[in-house]
Amino acid sequence: MFSMKKIILLFVAILSFTTCLAKNDTSVDGLFPIVSQGRQVWNFNPEWRFCLGDVANAESVNFNDSGWEVVSTPHCVKLEPAEASGCRNYQGKAWYRKHFVVPANRSEIYFEAIMGKQDVYINGKLATTHFGGYLPIIVDLDKFGLHKGDSCVVAVMADNSDDKNYPPGKPQYALDFAYHGGIYRDVWLIAKNDVFITSPLAEDRRDAGIFVHYANISTHSADVIIDVNVRNVSNKVRHLNIENTLVDSCGKVIKRVHEGIVIPAGQKSVSQKISLRNPKLWSPESPYLYNLVTRVNEGSKTLDGGMTKIGIRSIEFRGKDGFWLNGKKYRKLIGGNRHQDFAYVGNAVPNSQQWRDVMRLKNCGFNIIRTAHYPQDPSFMDACDELGIFVIVATPGWQFWNKDSIFENRVLDNTRHIIRRDRNHPSVLMWEPILNETHYPLEFSLKSLQITRDEYPYPYRPAAAADLNSAGVRDHYDVVYGWPGDDLKPNSPRQCIFTREFGEIVDDWYAHNCINRASRSWGEHPQLVQALSLAKTTGEMFTSTSQFIGGAQWHPFDHQRGYHPDPYWGGDFDAFRQPKYAAAMYETLGSKPVVNIANEMTPFSDSDVVVFSNCDSVRLSLYDGEKSWTLPVVHNQQYSAPVIFKGAWNFFEARNYSYVKKNWQKVNMVAQGIVDGKVVCTSRRMPSRRSTRLRLYADTMGKPLVADGSDFVVVVAEVTDDNGNVRRLAKEDVKFTVTGEGRIIDDGTINANPRAVEWGSAPILLRSTRKAGKIHIRAEVQFPGTHAPTPAELDIQSVPYEGSFCFIQQFNKKSSDNSSNITEKHNGTVLSAKEKEKMLKEVEQQQADFGISK
Repeated sequence: MFSMKKIILLFVAILSFTTCLAKNDTSVDGLFPIVSQGRQVWNFNPEWRFCLGDVANAESVNFNDSGWEVVSTPHCVKLEPAEASGCRNYQGKAWYRKHFVVPANRSEIYFEAIMGKQDVYINGKLATTHFGGYLPIIVDLDKFGLHKGDSCVVAVMADNSDDKNYPPGKPQYALDFAYHGGIYRDVWLIAKNDVFITSPLAEDRRDAGIFVHYANISTHSADVIIDVNVRNVSNKVRHLNIENTLVDSCGKVIKRVHEGIVIPAGQKSVSQKISLRNPKLWSPESPYLYNLVTRVNEGSKTLDGGMTKIGIRSIEFRGKDGFWLNGKKYRKLIGGNRHQDFAYVGNAVPNSQQWRDVMRLKNCGFNIIRTAHYPQDPSFMDACDELGIFVIVATPGWQFWNKDSIFENRVLDNTRHIIRRDRNHPSVLMWEPILNETHYPLEFSLKSLQITRDEYPYPYRPAAAADLNSAGVRDHYDVVYGWPGDDLKPNSPRQCIFTREFGEIVDDWYAHNCINRASRSWGEHPQLVQALSLAKTTGEMFTSTSQFIGGAQWHPFDHQRGYHPDPYWGGDFDAFRQPKYAAAMYETLGSKPVVNIANEMTPFSDSDVVVFSNCDSVRLSLYDGEKSWTLPVVHNQQYSAPVIFKGAWNFFEARNYSYVKKNWQKVNMVAQGIVDGKVVCTSRRMPSRRSTRLRLYADTMGKPLVADGSDFVVVVAEVTDDNGNVRRLAKEDVKFTVTGEGRIIDDGTINANPRAVEWGSAPILLRSTRKAGKIHIRAEVQFPGTHAPTPAELDIQSVPYEGSFCFIQQFNKKSSDNSSNITEKHNGTVLSAKEKEKMLKEVEQQQADFGISK
């Protein structure tokens, strides 16, 4: 019988284990932390010295960097205005240096990604040169004889200049996105014992690391197979026990398996199987994740370990019979493409905003995301697993092929490493292993396809997808990119068909005028035209046979691009992630009943009132119900057509209530969503009256600001009337001040503060410090007066960071002893009018060749 002391200790152990599962939501090299993990992980983001431009001898240990700026990663080499397209971003070299004391033996620095070409130096010695901006770089400090307590300087030269020798390869001035520079993802320091689980990226081999795959999946049972590769770097034979424990989402142990091995110096693999009865299967509708805890034990000591969040699901692409998930034919896959950049900071987006992006797309009713056009941040992939959105992971590339074999080999290596990094994610549905909209050789196409099969040689592997018109795709690939109607043609392909990008209707490729592109700042009518255009093209995704399995909208977020002076304004959200009417339209794809009015009741609003709803019918009432209409919602599978109430809004009719009858309170509009005869949701509008006050909110979406010095949240100031209605037509500039443990992201050059009001609101980005605490935000109009809108104040609280940091405190100085050595290069590629015309025609032709124009 247990003593009371043992019972208490057992309870504490269980509580600690469960708490660990609940609190740690950041993976490092594919593993989430566990209690008594063996390996140690430090957040390596703080206290980097940074200099924009090339600097002679910056790799040297004794180089004087005291005058350089102190930054935290993720970091963009230069803050950019909200409209930074047309190659206005910096391209060239930049330097980072970090001073630290090695906290443990056998340490490695793990960069999640650095844009472009990188040279990494350890204490003045070149550690690695890496080509490509989207995958990890791992530097082993052991190879430089560094041990616990040693001083170290790591220096990084990051160059985001155009380079045709690694993918994507295309120069930015001809590119549909931007090469935002910098160490723009997280950096970690990982220390391991002399026996450890290998990394497939560090080892550069498929059988390294932890690979979780499955067999015999059904609603009744499933086999979870865990391949674990261990390396012994000691000079003696080790007797180990490899243990895998499957834990449910509440922390309850379901099953534990273990196997003893004897391993001399070198590496060895173990394959273990856990058979489950009545497994909870992963799907976008029910994204259930099990926690698989892996430990490498020697006696009672854990030498290495971590947790993999796994989702058990079976996927099948049955050609004419469509896509099947977990043994059942699945509904249409409808979603969007996603570029990773954000307003001001380029690609330097913290993990919280990666999660919020996925949450926004989930709220839009999307069930799939295609990464455009490169692998995304690991935290973005984790969020797709957690929230339930399928992912198509793309190899970097867009409309560019280099005949030099070094380019091809680097593309193929990218694909291998992408699969090794992301293979355990249940959200991964397809690999796109080729170069998007590119004329490449048949041999390359077949090599790329074979990599997807060699790297994932097990059942339920993600499909390989590519453009139907590309070499080798129609005859060999698992899924083809095409259009609704391709499945009805006499020469229809045998595979499932998916539209990789829908929604674009441009006038010509030079002008890029387009009815689905509307800057939020343009106001109500352009946004409404955009939303109705996207509603039409989205509806077309539901009109074909089972063989046509869905499509991805181009593009849910406004983003910067190289070859056009305008940002891509076709997003359902702007670059700050503020919603447009298109987001309200897409919410109808979800299962939650919604009713959204797309009319602001201004003097310039359309007389036809558009309501987006997925209910059975919508009742629209005006003037406290004096006027009322009810119309049905037309449904096609999960698509719901917009409901249009013709002539419902009349400004002069509303003016009569306000001006003549002196009863402006009656000027209101209410939409009610009705299901089975009952009102299940309601939306209300009133015209905004005079601007009287500002209102502040933090767009946290339930995820608090973390005090790690890197996290940020969007804070929005809205101009409202006395009743809290947003004054959409207000024209003000809002000045923000922040005190406490937060800082506005601004360098005084990007019009971030004061910020102009656009369609009723002005956003800022608020970054945390490394000290948790209260942050006080004040917003006021730049030019106050008797009748100007009154200021607003908001207090928010940042929460403590739960991990450990590794850094030596740095302090900013105003000048640098090395300023004379700095050569700053700004991107300034000059093209003649004829060169621009030729380049744009090439882009347009590639689009046409691969079906973008249908």
